[in-house]
Amino acid sequence: MSITDQVVDLMPTLLEQTGVMMWIVALSLIFGGIAGTIVGTALYVTRRGGIMQQPVVFWVLSVIVNTFRPVPFIIFIAAVQPLAREVVGSGIGNDAVVFGISIAATFGIARLVEQNLMSVDPGVIEAARAMGAGPWRIIRTVILPEALGPLILGYTFAIISLIDMSAVAGIIGGEGLGNYAVAYGYRQFDPVVTWSALVIIVIVVQLIQAFGNILARKILRR
Repeated sequence: MSITDQVVDLMPTLLEQTGVMMWIVALSLIFGGIAGTIVGTALYVTRRGGIMQQPVVFWVLSVIVNTFRPVPFIIFIAAVQPLAREVVGSGIGNDAVVFGISIAATFGIARLVEQNLMSVDPGVIEAARAMGAGPWRIIRTVILPEALGPLILGYTFAIISLIDMSAVAGIIGGEGLGNYAVAYGYRQFDPVVTWSALVIIVIVVQLIQAFGNILARKILRR
């Protein structure tokens, strides 16, 4: 059988696993993105000089983020299995994978959000405060909208990182294109499976990055 015929035969499975991968990434981005945005925004506003300056709160949040963010994901996802059993009812499978990736993404996205919010012109914030706007209103109507372009680029980077994390899903029984490439390509010495999966992942990443760049560019031009 030629390589082309092998790829054609593999395509239904490859597309199915691509869909599973994107489902895992999408759910993880929703949960981890929301939590990460909240934590990152809290880090920004509670730091010294922030509109809700609380050095103790900032220090606690910073220590938590710095503790978990550097942990290699392959170790992290195995370590959170007991917690996953309590929350989603199982320590293995796609639900446990989404749970683990969501937590890991929270810490990474929190730093991305904090760093991108730092790009907001302090003068704009001071102008809003001078007009009598409260901290919560400034966050909603000034800080987040002003940083939206850089935030989109940050979230684009986060999505690509989540695709990378999903490849480790097999360690706890998860599915997805990355795990399929490892389980049925690398471990079974089938380079056609490995390279077919790799090409699809590269295409998906390129499309996501291009879309993120275009969207961010449009917002930054406003």
